[in-house]
Amino acid sequence: MSSVPASSAQPSRPLTRNDYKTLSLSALGGALEFYDFIIFVFFATVVGKLFFPADMPEWLRMMQTFGIFAAGYLARPLGGIIMAHFGDLLGRKKMFTLSIFMMAVPTLIMGLLPTYAQIGLWAPILLLLMRVIQGAAIGGEVPGAWVFVSEHVPPRHIGYACGTLTSGLTAGILLGSLVATAINTLYSPEQVSDYAWRIPFLLGGVFGLLSVYLRRWLHETPIFAEMQQRKTLAAELPLRAVLRDHRGAIVLSMLLTWLLSAGVVVVILMTPTVLQTVYHFSPTVALQANSMAIVALSLGCIASGALADRFGAGRVLVSGCLLLLATSWTLYHSLLDHPNWLFPLYTLTGLFVGVIGVVPYVMVKAFPPVVRFSGLSFSYNVAYAVFGGLTPLAVSLLMKESPMGPAYYVAVLCVMGTLVGGYLWKRGR
Repeated sequence: MSSVPASSAQPSRPLTRNDYKTLSLSALGGALEFYDFIIFVFFATVVGKLFFPADMPEWLRMMQTFGIFAAGYLARPLGGIIMAHFGDLLGRKKMFTLSIFMMAVPTLIMGLLPTYAQIGLWAPILLLLMRVIQGAAIGGEVPGAWVFVSEHVPPRHIGYACGTLTSGLTAGILLGSLVATAINTLYSPEQVSDYAWRIPFLLGGVFGLLSVYLRRWLHETPIFAEMQQRKTLAAELPLRAVLRDHRGAIVLSMLLTWLLSAGVVVVILMTPTVLQTVYHFSPTVALQANSMAIVALSLGCIASGALADRFGAGRVLVSGCLLLLATSWTLYHSLLDHPNWLFPLYTLTGLFVGVIGVVPYVMVKAFPPVVRFSGLSFSYNVAYAVFGGLTPLAVSLLMKESPMGPAYYVAVLCVMGTLVGGYLWKRGR
């Protein structure tokens, strides 16, 4: 494994004003890009009615609409691998800026697209195309952002930097939820269907283009600049080197991505629906509790990243996964008998989902700088496409057997996370 350039190893340097500016702009851009990626799901019902034939059966329409949503996930690995390839050869900053541009423009176009009634079959085709471009963009953004911030800060602050960036990404989910709630509150269902559904997409596109402008003020990472200067960039296809020389790091990163996807998909994205269907909470109460859980998750990401800097990723993973196992099990197990426990329990569970703030810290350190972007991007995007896609299906099948299905799934992943944490702890990481 290549070593980090000597001048970048500054263990004693504190975080500077420049570091905080880099972190703030990166987290803000990440939040807006994640908002752009998931706002589609909040308006899936309306979009389905407008972009498919009116006489299509409801189940088929929703299936096709969510198929278009899923296409964004399937495009992630390809987009991430291509952008990471150029990120390792041409520079982190170029790809970091390109990814948000590739997200902002399709989001803006989605807000302006003619409907099925206006252009027929071209409406869903264009919608699918925009969604695929969005998926390719997010595939490059998330790994690129983690690499970018980790290579800007001193080594002893990498956990805090990655945790803060991850917090920004989760804040994008909250922003999407709040904007969707506001649109559905301010406008009648007829107005939403007529024109108001376009507002969140137009807002996302404009904010995204603003982020592209703001990222002009960011600088290339010192580690990449030094590799460029010393002519020590990858001499072969970076991904080939990753697959040949870093298989252990790939397995480790994929397992941790599975943990991350379970925390976000099950506890944050699926639980509001579970709260309504299994535990009979109103949509308003479920979404309010979900918003509090996301706020707690954002704080938990920062805290776990900072703790990893101080105590090591292994210890934080072990303790965080055990706490998540205890709180998530209690949440799903006790709500039928104690519905008044929803807000404190869901908030606490959201806080411990924040253990995922450790995941990028481990992945960034698992690969050497020369192939870091490609290694992290390949592991993260392939694992997220597989596990992110299969998780809802697995949880749904478990729920056919028991309402505790989400708890069982999260428990299995917490045990896996504890074992991985124990492995890292043993190795002093």
